Amino acid sequence: MAKSRVVDSHHHFVDPDRFEYPWMTGPKVALKKRFMPEEFRPTLAENGVDATVLVQTRVPMDETREWLALAAETDFVAGVVGWVDLKSPTVAGDLSELLHRSDGRYLVGVRHKLHDEPDPNWILRDDVQRGVAAVRDAGIAFDLLIRPRELSASLEIVRRFPGLRFVIEHIAKPDIAHREVHTWAMGMAPFADCANVWCKLSGMVTEADVRSWTPSDFAPYVSRIMQWFGEERVMFGSDWPVCLLGGSYAVIKAALETCLGGVSPAAKAKIFGGNAIKAYRLDIA
Repeated sequence: MAKSRVVDSHHHFVDPDRFEYPWMTGPKVALKKRFMPEEFRPTLAENGVDATVLVQTRVPMDETREWLALAAETDFVAGVVGWVDLKSPTVAGDLSELLHRSDGRYLVGVRHKLHDEPDPNWILRDDVQRGVAAVRDAGIAFDLLIRPRELSASLEIVRRFPGLRFVIEHIAKPDIAHREVHTWAMGMAPFADCANVWCKLSGMVTEADVRSWTPSDFAPYVSRIMQWFGEERVMFGSDWPVCLLGGSYAVIKAALETCLGGVSPAAKAKIFGGNAIKAYRLDIA
C-alpha cells in the first residue's frame, strides 16, 4: 500500500527586505524576517510533510504570479491560493491569464481578506458576486478568510454557489483567548449541511493566548468542527510562519493531533493530506 501523502494546506512565504506587510503589527513584528523555501524545507522534512499549499500574503496580483513561478521551481509547493480583484470587470480574464501561464496549474484557489472589509456583507455585493462566479467558472477553490462577524454572509454565498468549492480558513477565527464558543458555533454549525465547504484546522494558536495556550484550549473548537464537517472535509494547516508566535511547527502539529484524539489512521490520513488534495485538486504524484 502506498504511503499517504502529508500536506500542509496553509502556509505563507514572506520577505520583509523586499516588501511591506501591513498586517505585521503588534506581536507580529517578530515575523519581520525572511521566511522562504530555504527556511521552510528543513522544518517540513523534520515533521514528515510531503507537500504544501502556499497562501497569499499581499494584495497585488504580482505576488500571485511570483508564487506560481516559485511553486514551479520548489519541490514541495503543490498549490497556490492567490489573489485577484473580485470587483474588477476583468476578473475572468485575470484568472484566465494566471491559469494559462506555463506554471498556471499551480493556481488552486484564491482568497480575499473578508475580515478586513468594513462591511461584513461585502461578499454579497453584486460586483463581488460576479467575481465569485468567475472563480467558480475557472474551476478553482475560494478560501474564506473570515471571523464570526462574516459567517452569516459567507453562509449565504456558499448557498448561492453550490458548484464552487469553498475552504474556511483558521476555523473562522473564534476568540479562543477568551474561550468564546457560543456565537462562533451558532454561525459555523449551518455549514455542516454544505457539501461544497471544507474547513482548515489552522490558525488557532494566534487566536489563543500565544504565551500560555495548551491543546485543551483548542479542544472545544476542534471537536465541534469534526462534528459538523466530519473526517472528509477538514484539513491540517500550519499557518507557518505566523504559527511560530505561539510555538514551533512540531508543537503546533502535535497540538492538533492531541485534539483529534482517537481518530482512525484512515481519518488521520485524510485530515493530514487526503482532504487537501481533494479540496484543492492537487496534482501530487
